[in-house]
Amino acid sequence: MKPFQRYLLAPVALGLLSPLAASAGEISPSQRADISNYMEQQDVDRFKAWEAQNQVTSINQFSDVQPTSWAYQALSNLIERYGCVAGYPNGTFKGGQALTRYEAAALLNACLDRITEVTDELKRLLSEFEKELAVLRGRVDGLEAKVGELEATQFSTTTKLQGEATFVIGGNSFGGNQGNSNTAAFLPLGVPAYSALAATNPNAALFPANNRRNWGGAVFNYDVRLNLNTSFTGKDLLYTRLRSGNFTNSPFNGNPFNLMALDRAFAPTGGNNVVNIDRLYYRFPIGRDFTALVGARARNTEFLAVTPWFYRSEILDFFTLNGAPGTYNKATGAGAGLMWKQNVKKGKPYFAVSSIYIAPNGDNGNPNQGGIFTERSAGTFTTQVAYAAKQWKTAFAWSYVQCGQNYRRGTQFAQPGVDCSNINNNFLGAGNYTSSSYSNNFAVTFAWQPKTSGWIPSLNLGWGYNALTQPQLNPTLATVRGISIPVYNTVPGYSQTQNRGSSQSWTVALQWNDVFVKGNQAGMAVGQPTFTTFLRNGQTAQDGNYAWEWWYRFQVTDNISVTPSIFYLSRPNGQFTTLGQSSSVLGYLVQTKFTF
Repeated sequence: MKPFQRYLLAPVALGLLSPLAASAGEISPSQRADISNYMEQQDVDRFKAWEAQNQVTSINQFSDVQPTSWAYQALSNLIERYGCVAGYPNGTFKGGQALTRYEAAALLNACLDRITEVTDELKRLLSEFEKELAVLRGRVDGLEAKVGELEATQFSTTTKLQGEATFVIGGNSFGGNQGNSNTAAFLPLGVPAYSALAATNPNAALFPANNRRNWGGAVFNYDVRLNLNTSFTGKDLLYTRLRSGNFTNSPFNGNPFNLMALDRAFAPTGGNNVVNIDRLYYRFPIGRDFTALVGARARNTEFLAVTPWFYRSEILDFFTLNGAPGTYNKATGAGAGLMWKQNVKKGKPYFAVSSIYIAPNGDNGNPNQGGIFTERSAGTFTTQVAYAAKQWKTAFAWSYVQCGQNYRRGTQFAQPGVDCSNINNNFLGAGNYTSSSYSNNFAVTFAWQPKTSGWIPSLNLGWGYNALTQPQLNPTLATVRGISIPVYNTVPGYSQTQNRGSSQSWTVALQWNDVFVKGNQAGMAVGQPTFTTFLRNGQTAQDGNYAWEWWYRFQVTDNISVTPSIFYLSRPNGQFTTLGQSSSVLGYLVQTKFTF
């Protein structure tokens, strides 16, 4: 008999033992529908696993059946002689529970292949439930056929496909008096005037010169992700992501200010509409408490012991970095990591620690350009220690960032990362200490959410600090008593990377769930993206800036959401902004996401 025909329904044995006075009669269409619905509600895979693990072999396994029970001996005979009665997973039989004729028929059907002796009582039962058994068997045969068809046509026995397509329609306006050529005489040394910007920046025409607001053209862009989730053991994950988009020339890819970039704004390598391998890594457990990751296209922020925030905007990229773009810099490339999570009861607070190394240039074998564990790897070591519960979580993170890796999002002045000039190729700058080039970046985060959704939002806080160690500037040769010796310029120029000594950032973010309609969400975040706080040439840094975003997500269906939003950037050019004046960006967009 086929596997599905051995349905073991726990509370029905007593019904088989009592007289059945009513005849089966004809089965009405509504009764047939009841049987169909009952069968459709069975989870085939879970039932097979449950049946294998919970088959009763002794009446002593039932905690609620006592030797003094009037049906004790009858149950004992059914279990020990035929082995066709199962109980509930909690070890009870629940013999006092009501029994339907369909349940009785299902149990009888389950016992048929176990009974070799056909007694008069069994013959009477078979005759009594003949019509119900026929319907059940027909339905089971149909399910077996459908399962066989699905197995023959399924995409993969180990891989699930998850897709996401995002449409973005919107634009930006630019205001203030940034870069006015008439104020060039008042700029600090090294700050380019408007004419210089126009010569070097194709988007410089967007910078208004007469205290007026210029409107950029509206755009329509897309971002598509196809995620292939493969598991070989049920606990591991081989993750492959195919991604494409057309944001190369979009303002939402950070043109002309990098702070304008959205989280869902993919510019493929090779040009718009080209499909790239965006992720490729393998994640697997080690024992009960550890998880490891290794891959050729991994990202450090996707292997954190605890996700720092409850805030989920998916609008400005900066507000997805937990207030610390220097630490959570989304470094992507070849790498490996290890994670530990404290094993506690579900819902209890726990500690967790993760550490991961990512080398964006890890696919390049030239040590002057890339490699793994070289000074040109553009590598990032990220370690996070976190303590989390259901309603709140806090974390401390540290990243060691090598040259060639930037701070992801900050002002135009602070955004360039650690400079790679005049360094050797030794790991961590070993050898000549003057050639090392790196930064130490720190992040502290705290997040809280209410027990129930409503008018009280989640509160998310993040702060980051970045300390930069830059190489000395290229030396010039000076002749001293006829001998040429290198002389290093220890006072870097105003706009040179070596002038930046440290920077900071912070963010406060609020999110409301089930706003007006269940499933809808709203959010607001404000903060200062990475801004320079210390200059080595002795000047006082004037790199302050602010960013805001507001959004409301309509969950149209389980698979479609529409999110209108606006954002505002104050002084995104940072210290390059004309003194005494300001520039700003006001962005508006509607983001529609389809999941499948």
